[in-house]
Amino acid sequence: MNTTTTTTTTSAIATATPSSQILEHTAAFISETLSQIDLRQRLYSTLRCKLPSSLQTSLKPINLAAETLESAISTASPSIRSFSLRRAEKLILSHPPNPFSSLLLSLIYGLSRRPLDASLSLLDLFQTDPSSARSEIAPLIFQELFLVHLLPVLQSLNQQRLLILSSSPPNGDDDKDEYSICDESVVISCTKSLSKMSDDQASELKELETRYEAVVDENCKNLAKYFRQVLENKNGNELMNPPPVMLNKTEKFRMVEYTREQRIGTGEELGFKNGRYNPIWSDGERSVEFLGTSGSRKVKSPPFYPQRVSPYILKNHTSSKRLTTPPNSNSDSEPDFLLDNNSVDSSSSSDSDAEIEEKNRKMSLFESRQRRTQKQKQPISGESSCSPDRQMAHYDNPPGGGKHTPPKDFVCPITSNLFHDPVTLETGQTYERVAIQEWLDRGNSTCPITRQKLQNTQLPKTNYVLKRLIASWQEQNPGSAVNHSENPYPVPEQMTKPIVPSTSPNSVISRATIDGTVGELRHAINNLCVSEILKESETAVLHIERFWKEANIEVDIQAMLSKPPVINGFVEILFNSVDPRVLKATVFLLSELGSRDKTVVQTLTRVDSDVECVVALFRKGLMEAVVLIYLLRNSIMNLVEMDLVHSFILVIKKKEEDLLKMCIKPKTAAVLLLGQIFESSEEELVSSIINTLISEKAIESIVASLEAGWAEERIAAIGILLKCMQKEGKCRNNIADKAQIAPVLESFISAGDGDRFKIIFFLSELVKLNRRTFNEQVLHIIKDEGPLSTMHTLLVYLQTALQDQCPVVAGLLLQLDLLAEPRKMSIYREEAIDSLISCLRQTDFPTAQVTAAETIMSLQGRFTISGNSLTRAFLLKRAGLDKTYKSLVRMDQLSNFSAEGKETFLEEEKAADNWERKMASVLVSHEFGLLFEALAEGLKSKHEELSSASFVSATWLVHMFNVLPDTGIRGAARVCLLKHFISVLNSSKDTEEKALSMLALRSFIHDPEGMRDLTFYIKDILKGLRELKRSTPLAFEMLKVFSEGQDSSSELWCHKELVQVNCSENGEVLSIVCFKDKIFSGHSDGTIKVWTGKGSILHLIQETREHNKAVTSLAILSAGERLYSGSLDKTTRVWTIGNEAIYCVQVHDMKDQVHNLAVANTVACFIPQGIGVKVHTWKGGSKLLNGNKYVKCLALVHGKLYCGCHDSSIQEIDLATGTLSTIQGGSRKLLMKANPVLALQIHAGQVYAATSTLDGAAVKIFSTSNCSMIGSLTTAMEVRSMAISSELIYLGCKGGTVEIWGREKQNRIDTLQTGTNCKVICMALDSNEEVLVIGTSDGRIQAWGLS
Repeated sequence: MNTTTTTTTTSAIATATPSSQILEHTAAFISETLSQIDLRQRLYSTLRCKLPSSLQTSLKPINLAAETLESAISTASPSIRSFSLRRAEKLILSHPPNPFSSLLLSLIYGLSRRPLDASLSLLDLFQTDPSSARSEIAPLIFQELFLVHLLPVLQSLNQQRLLILSSSPPNGDDDKDEYSICDESVVISCTKSLSKMSDDQASELKELETRYEAVVDENCKNLAKYFRQVLENKNGNELMNPPPVMLNKTEKFRMVEYTREQRIGTGEELGFKNGRYNPIWSDGERSVEFLGTSGSRKVKSPPFYPQRVSPYILKNHTSSKRLTTPPNSNSDSEPDFLLDNNSVDSSSSSDSDAEIEEKNRKMSLFESRQRRTQKQKQPISGESSCSPDRQMAHYDNPPGGGKHTPPKDFVCPITSNLFHDPVTLETGQTYERVAIQEWLDRGNSTCPITRQKLQNTQLPKTNYVLKRLIASWQEQNPGSAVNHSENPYPVPEQMTKPIVPSTSPNSVISRATIDGTVGELRHAINNLCVSEILKESETAVLHIERFWKEANIEVDIQAMLSKPPVINGFVEILFNSVDPRVLKATVFLLSELGSRDKTVVQTLTRVDSDVECVVALFRKGLMEAVVLIYLLRNSIMNLVEMDLVHSFILVIKKKEEDLLKMCIKPKTAAVLLLGQIFESSEEELVSSIINTLISEKAIESIVASLEAGWAEERIAAIGILLKCMQKEGKCRNNIADKAQIAPVLESFISAGDGDRFKIIFFLSELVKLNRRTFNEQVLHIIKDEGPLSTMHTLLVYLQTALQDQCPVVAGLLLQLDLLAEPRKMSIYREEAIDSLISCLRQTDFPTAQVTAAETIMSLQGRFTISGNSLTRAFLLKRAGLDKTYKSLVRMDQLSNFSAEGKETFLEEEKAADNWERKMASVLVSHEFGLLFEALAEGLKSKHEELSSASFVSATWLVHMFNVLPDTGIRGAARVCLLKHFISVLNSSKDTEEKALSMLALRSFIHDPEGMRDLTFYIKDILKGLRELKRSTPLAFEMLKVFSEGQDSSSELWCHKELVQVNCSENGEVLSIVCFKDKIFSGHSDGTIKVWTGKGSILHLIQETREHNKAVTSLAILSAGERLYSGSLDKTTRVWTIGNEAIYCVQVHDMKDQVHNLAVANTVACFIPQGIGVKVHTWKGGSKLLNGNKYVKCLALVHGKLYCGCHDSSIQEIDLATGTLSTIQGGSRKLLMKANPVLALQIHAGQVYAATSTLDGAAVKIFSTSNCSMIGSLTTAMEVRSMAISSELIYLGCKGGTVEIWGREKQNRIDTLQTGTNCKVICMALDSNEEVLVIGTSDGRIQAWGLS
């Protein structure tokens, strides 16, 4: 067919469109889209699929922009929303425009309250992809704005279709009758039109449709450009005319001017139902008669499909069978008939003037009568209704007003006949099965009305609801014409033949049985509705139930039972009956009816008391009522307030065989309702429900729902179990042991995006088990049992998942990939790790960052029985702080292996170590350590969760270098992370964080380049290690490594004077002790002073003088936070230590001067004025020990008293047994001078004794285990006091000197000077061994700190 493209103006049909109208319709579309997440996701998915390959490179940033937009929509913070919208807009504008980006921009501008920009962006979509825009994205905008301008296109299309359909020659008189139309009918008979159409005609029509689509697309682009100009014409001073319309036609087109009302009517006439073009309802499918060239015979144009006739097209049916046009072309009800002039002329030439005049008169009368009839009729809605609500509305009030006129929804749009076998397509349109099947058989793959592409061309089952409604209507209108024309489809003979009396006895009996059963049913319904006797109504319910279950004859009882009076009768039974059987039958019937007809549900929910009655029965034990509650769709909060959760759990636990078989299984309904409560309730309520589920042992019953036949029940069960594992992880092992994974994986294939992620999240939580071998078994099942390749499915989903979802998907995919021995290359692994790194770096999505860091941390593979990651605790254990690990593991994980023995536990540990090594290897080797760069960025984050998770993940991976082969990646990790680890070690106040940093730094020590880098920060590292040396032996090991070869260097143990205080007015400082952040000093005038390190070191906060004479010694009993002071006034006082002061609570009379004091829980040991040592019990008793020695100093450790004597001897006395052991024997005076033990300290199983320097060793070191001397310190200074730390020995000497010695190698490190020529009488170290405090004979207190 030769065609030409022409244009015509549209001013006759469509006036200029104002900008307010454009803004109104676009704003309505954007508002609706922003309010519905499912709609947005569908639009996103549609546009993603339509992007050409050339634009696929920009898909990733556009997806990111879409995720940012979703975050902006969901957030409640205006500032975050504004920032997210700006970010999304910037992402989109930085890439070439495309339909997807145009839609996103319109939504962004709409949310930003920029309506003009939003409208312009939406119009861009119609310019770039008009086909998708008008059919799939914004069909309503197309209908409201574009359609009125395109009427000439549709008229032209219809004319061309008429020419195609009229091209076949007539087939005799039978065909003439077949397409003839009576003058009183408004429906044209088009029987057998499909079968009569040739293949060439079908092909030409299909080609015409294709060209039509292209013409409409081109016009859409022009109109979109026009609308943009209207919007950009801000002042409104320039008149904007619509653009000319592009036409594709084969004959002359004559424009007709219409009023507004006529344009609306014409739109409907030309095939628009609810504003959409409908080729089935177009004029081109009307039966039109043309005269041949001779004018003697008529060429009939059968319609493409049998259709209703527009009231604007009328034909005068006379014996001559010639076509005439009404003389009144300006009629209000009909426009001029669209025929070319030749047809009209030929028609006129064969008729006499009298005949023409007579025909016109009759036609005018007919038109007038038809107009009056149309005014009386109610308008028929153009909407296609397939829902029960609409169908019932038509049943109650049939459109058209005529008694025998069938509702429009009962008539097939193709055949124009009442439905015989209706089928509803996925587009929501309903057709006669035979007609739509022939449409599909001709090669079409779209819905004839909506033009939407059908995903499945296999026809569904019969729409029995609609079929029953039609049957009910026919019962109410027995005299109605069933069809407007003869049925074009073969009907079974038994359905078309009239019912005649049968001579067969069997048929007579059967007929009588059917009639009797229906009569019985009507009688039961009547009793139910009107009887005032409860027993009769109950019996009626049982009869109706029996009839419902047993009826297999073609009698539709649903319409009879769904009427409001019958439903109210059932409700009255629920209110009044106490018979369980009757109540079950009533609930069963209401559920069956409600599942088939929404009007039943509407009837039940009109009165709140009806719903409350059903709920009350359910609470009382009528478990089948849960199905009815589910169908009523009551609000979830009401269900919670009605306290139905416990009842739901009872139904879930109930065996199916104990419940009625209903349209929905009661357990299914209970699981679905419980799932909805879980989705929409507060966390506190969900936790309470989970505790109930666990205590009621209902978890296994919900696990069984994973195998349910209904996908919705499986998804609901997955949601419930996921929440259970998250809130109460101890049920995880039970779920993993009982769950069938295959049905879960099957659900993933057909689920929506939200449910798909729920399934993935469920599986990822399921593999957080405390037994590594069991974990890997579950992973193998997930990998192998899916209907498709699980790994490929996850990979595809990962590429389109939302940003916050990607880390979970990637983590699961990576675990599945590692089930086999790691290969050199794996697309699954690469994509998974790339996704984790990408999420870590997405600063606009902090939730995704945190999830990614936590996912990496959990990949270490060790979990508690609750599913919490053990990575941090396990690393602390390796760093020497195993208290946290033991507290997490001892009670749950280790107890699981107590019955199985140590062998099983070792097997699990071996499997865990193997998994950890494989996982760390693939993570660190990806892109030569690219992950460390991302983790380093996460460490700098201000979000505590992200920083903490990144720190633990980085520590774990760096620590694993100790067991992984050296591939050079260690250097990349050191460059990214070394400074941060040193900073944490040096400045963090958290001991565990310091220990983790130390563990990570340990991995760099054995690398020459790493050790070289560490030496630049040696002072900071040593400071941190000194703080940890009392907590973990690993710090000692590292200190040894760093001090190797630097024994004489004071830089390693540099001390800095902090403060010096002069207390000479109180005499000598005889004793000093440290406790927590306080320092206590005893003075020779009986004063006790309390100092604090808060703010400035040695800030005096209290001074008390309750002793009359010198305070010679102070001792701390840390268990009770008590301070003990011994004095020459023969008393010992007990003080409680408060926040700001000390208070004397007890005074003990020691009967002798106290020269040195050591205390324990029950006794105090002190050196008296004379010989020996006195042991004083707090109850008042005392005894003398070592009575033949003059004791100079003493120490009390673990129930053993060590005495340093005047004759240089050292004894060990066991206070429990009184046994005395000699560590060092006494000696005679040398050169007439005594050689006393001046100071004595016990540390780490060693005795440090300071004596004179006459024998060359000022300090001797003995072992407490065998009393042998194991070392000595040689110094020329006379030692008066000592203080010993884990690494150093401090010697207080005469002349105001303090010597520092290394405890391990017994080498002198440094010397401190007090600045005066005095004696260092007493010394003490703080609990961290970082501050040394001394007291001198000239009344000074000085403090030094390790710098």
